[in-house]
Amino acid sequence: MDILLQLVFSGIALGMIYAVIAFGYQLTFATSGTLNFGQGEALMLGALVGLSVVGNIHGGPYLNYWIMIPIVIVFGALQGMFVEWIGVRPAIKIKSEFGWIMSTIALAIIFKNVAENIWGKDDLTFPSPLPATPFQVLGANVQPMQVVVVLGALAMMLAVELFNRKSIYGKAVVATSNDRDAAGLMGINTSMVITFSYALSSATAAFAGVLVAPLTLTGATMGTALGLKAFAVAIIGGLTSGMGAIVGGLILGIAETLTGFYISTGYKEVPGLLLLLLVLAVKPAGLFGKSAIKKV
Repeated sequence: MDILLQLVFSGIALGMIYAVIAFGYQLTFATSGTLNFGQGEALMLGALVGLSVVGNIHGGPYLNYWIMIPIVIVFGALQGMFVEWIGVRPAIKIKSEFGWIMSTIALAIIFKNVAENIWGKDDLTFPSPLPATPFQVLGANVQPMQVVVVLGALAMMLAVELFNRKSIYGKAVVATSNDRDAAGLMGINTSMVITFSYALSSATAAFAGVLVAPLTLTGATMGTALGLKAFAVAIIGGLTSGMGAIVGGLILGIAETLTGFYISTGYKEVPGLLLLLLVLAVKPAGLFGKSAIKKV
């Protein structure tokens, strides 16, 4: 039972990282109907920039971990704006169905190559801001950083939800999400809202990067698998539901850790993929998603 709880706690921490990245997918899909397939690379760049800021590469530390986080979030926002400006906006203007897909994938490859040339191809260790000594919860060992990951992920998503509900700018985002054409007729600059959604999406991914980095190795390839799995989480939970991102992330994270221990690490991705196929077959809109009604 202790081992099971240990695996569940590890799965929860991993699942919340998936949830934050999946939440970023939802932000851009809601306002523009597009997705940034470079979300994983946004996470990777956030982790590597954070590593440079705290100084581990050159023997720092230069800045405290907690002071570094706002810097990484701002960097992620700027990177997201760049992706929208270069890769998504031209495709939206010409109403290209697939242009934004190839553009965001191309930019993801470029970001990965740039990261390899700046930080190298070797994996690096990210200094943890908290002691590595675990504490016990119901007989299972839990690392303090795992608690920070869960609380940080929930805080980020809650902050975005409060922003959308309470601020006038957030209400502009919600209005654009509900009906972009109607929002434009009401005087809302929908292009700016879409840019903002991409900035917020990449900022959340970069934040996820510095959360997960102390628990794993940091490198140019770390974002690829995380981005793909988070996309699966977004589909499983539903691209229109924040709660779906959390539930989908927890399901996938726990399923991976349990499968990796009880069956084989070589099969730990299989349960998530099987669940994805099942959801697409039974409820294509996702567990918490709403089916769109299109008039023809």
